[in-house]
This record gives sequence, structure tokens and C-alpha cells, in this order.
Amino acid sequence: MPRAREEAAPRRPRRVRRDRLRGGPRVKILRFSWLNFRNLTSGELRPCGGVNVLWGGNAQGKTNLLEGMWLFTGERSFRGAKDAEMVRAGCAESRLRLDFYGGGRGQTAQIRIAAGRRSAQLNGVPQRSCAAMIGEFRAAVFSPEHLSLLSGGPARRRNFIDAAVCQLRPACAAVFAEYGRALAQRNALLKDIPAHAELLDTLDIWDARLARSGEAVMRARQAYAQALAGPAARFYAGMCGGREALSLRYEKNAGDLAAALRRSRREDLLTGHTGAGPHRDDLAVEISGMGARAYASQGQKRSAVIALKLAEAELLARRTGEPPVVFLDDVLSELDGERQSYLLNRLRDFQVFVTCCEPVPGGPPASGREPEPGRQPEPGRQPDTGREPDTGRQPDTGRRLFHVQGGVPAQGPE
Repeated sequence: MPRAREEAAPRRPRRVRRDRLRGGPRVKILRFSWLNFRNLTSGELRPCGGVNVLWGGNAQGKTNLLEGMWLFTGERSFRGAKDAEMVRAGCAESRLRLDFYGGGRGQTAQIRIAAGRRSAQLNGVPQRSCAAMIGEFRAAVFSPEHLSLLSGGPARRRNFIDAAVCQLRPACAAVFAEYGRALAQRNALLKDIPAHAELLDTLDIWDARLARSGEAVMRARQAYAQALAGPAARFYAGMCGGREALSLRYEKNAGDLAAALRRSRREDLLTGHTGAGPHRDDLAVEISGMGARAYASQGQKRSAVIALKLAEAELLARRTGEPPVVFLDDVLSELDGERQSYLLNRLRDFQVFVTCCEPVPGGPPASGREPEPGRQPEPGRQPDTGREPDTGRQPDTGRRLFHVQGGVPAQGPE
């Protein structure tokens, strides 16, 4: 008999070669339905497995459709909206339903927004929170708001890394939450100690807890930033024709966090805030050796953020074996034809949703199915999967157009 290994090596995330993704299973939306979500009254969307173009005038509901589907990742709105803001004006609640393929099987998720809060069910099982669904439906999104990744402060870039890490490794959500709780408790204690000196002895307890969870946060972020750097540089080079180079570097506020907390204790007691830790870290983005935030043009920043998002989608695909859904909100209008083609070609292995004011010229061919006006079913209705079985290996991977007007998407011809 073969001898058992004395010590098992730690398991690394599974990596899948890019060429093996083509034709394999992918995360795919089969049907999305809604009731009283923003300006969307009641309806459904049946996308194809390739590029789905949602086109129409401003304020017609195109971005609202993407936002509603994105919520099933378990993350917050990519527009930064509060839950109460997503319920249609004059209505008490909003309901969303997503029938999708993910994790090797067909699944159904439902979200209810009422009284300023979201609740969720996955495959008929109530979830303790929407965040509990992280890792079930995976997606990447780019919207004009994401330009603040480079023009905004470090918090924007930390949030980007944290959300991406949690989709890739859902268990990290608990690690980030633990650090947030420990940080809040330590800050509250720092404010109370001047008036209650007897509390000073408890600071060591919170320092140890903060250091332990903080080190885990920094390790997860740094590992992700290192994995993201290569694909992001490659995609940026493709966007700019190789004329410029993109580089990423995770910048820690403190090396040994426990030691840093001890050194900064006196100052922390004076300010009432924790000065050392991953809540002060940053993701440095440089273009040809220059800081992107300070020196990059608007066009360079847009290309850099698109490259980051493409890299995020590729990492999800390679590490999980299933390419995620990709949402592109008002991206193509700011790109020339060459960059549009490059972007869409890079996403040929993904189900994609694009919003724009006019139908996208060129691109993948139409899916070939007959035009089908938008239906108005109840969101709780069971999906008709007769024409789109939950296999994730759909031949229907061309292009489908939906004209969105007054919150109603109608499928139409090219």
C-alpha cells in the first residue's frame, strides 16, 4: 500500500487555461424578471449567451436593468445607491428574480427590497443576507462611476479589491467583516478612554484582534493585486496598441500591524482614530511609470479601468473555471472602433450586457432567433427552460438587441 503523506500541502485555487474556457460552461443569465424596480414596472428579459445590447435614449431604464441583475452577486449597487432608492416611487416594495446557470447547475435567486432593506432567497432557501449569496452568481461590471477608481481616493480602490476578492473567495467576506467590526470597536474605545482610564487595559485585546484580522485582509488583497497585475497590463497594452505600460502595486500602510499599533497608540488616543492598518492601504496604478490618479488623461484612465475590469473577469474565469457575466454600462460610446472591437473580442467567452444609445455597429452576428417583444410576467413565475436548458454550454452565443423605452426592453431585429 502507498504510504500516506505526512503533511498535506495547502490547496491553491484551481487555475484553468484560457483556451479551455472556450466552449466550456459559463455563468449565464437565462431570465431576469422584475417588479417595481426603479422605473421598471413589471417585465422580463431573456438574453442570449453572447452579447446583449440594451439600447435607447437616456433615462429609459438601461442602467437600471444592469443594476438589478448585478444585485444578485450579493454586492451593493455599483451606482452606490441605498436600498430604499431602488424601489419604484410610490411603491412599498420591489421584487427581482434571476434564473441563471452557475456553479455547475441551474439556479434561481430572488431579492425583495422593502422598508429600506434587501432580503434574498437562493433556490427557495431564505438567506441570512444578500451577502450570503456572494460566489453563487459571479459578474464583473464597468460603469461611468468606476472612473473614480483612479480619480478618487484610496477607499475606492480598496473597495474594488475587496469586492473582487470576495467573489473569487467568498470566505474572505467574513474576514473583511471581522476587521471592520474590530476597527469600529477599537475606535470607539479610543474615544472612551480619556474619560474612562480603566478601559486602557482592554486596548491590548482589541489590538490583538485587529492585528490578526488585519494581517489576513492584507494578505488577501496583496495576493489578488499580484494576480491582477499581469492580465491588467496585457489588456491595457492591447487597448493602447502597446504604446504605454500599466503597472499595479499594493501599498501597505503598515508592515507588521501589531508593532505598528503599538507605535501609534499614543497618537491614536489623541485623535480617537486608528492610524495604522489596511483601512489606510492603497492600490497604486501607474501608466508608464507615472501615477495614474495625478497624471493620466481622462482617456488613459478610462482605458486603465477597462483593463482592470477585463483582468477581473479573466481571473474569475481562470480561477473558477466559469467565465462570469460582464456588464458594460455606457462604455463603447467613448471608444473608437478599434478599441470597441478589441474589447468585444476579449469578451467572446463571456455572456455580455452592453448599454448604449444606438445599436452597436459590427460585433458578433445576431443570434438568429425571431424578434420577441418584452413580456410582462409575474417575477415569481417558474422559468420555461425548454428552449434554454441549464447546461451553461449554449450554442446561442451571438448578439441580441433590446430596445429599452419607458422601462420596457423589447427584442428587435438588427
